[in-house]
Amino acid sequence: MQTTSVYPVLSSADVAAAAALFTTHFGFVRLFTADWYVHLQSAHDPAVNLAILAAGHPTIPAAARSATATGVLLNFEVEDVDAEWHRLRTAGLPILLPLRDEPFGQRHFILQGPDGVLIDIIRPIPADAAFAAQYAPEARPA
Repeated sequence: MQTTSVYPVLSSADVAAAAALFTTHFGFVRLFTADWYVHLQSAHDPAVNLAILAAGHPTIPAAARSATATGVLLNFEVEDVDAEWHRLRTAGLPILLPLRDEPFGQRHFILQGPDGVLIDIIRPIPADAAFAAQYAPEARPA
């Protein structure tokens, strides 16, 4: 298979509100807007795309028409996670996991996104020795 693009499409009970979260707080712009679907692209990197689809839309198989996400995390790697922590907390977004360092090589926090999606804001940091050996050499956080 020759893949030309991969991006998440989030099912939502409120497409407009979900799209607004990503355009207001995460630097996305709208490439296509309908009442049932919005395609977003990062204003900083055209390779970063995200879409929002109405949970009840007929293109979703009937058995999967739910706006509640289970087990979905969107990771955003950023240059300054501390600044994002302060910015998003000040904006009043619901923080579920406060800013902290992880021994596996991340400084991060997690907030609640639309329809149950978790948004993990991350800056890679050096991993503890126990975890560093588990990384491929080219992927090891510096």
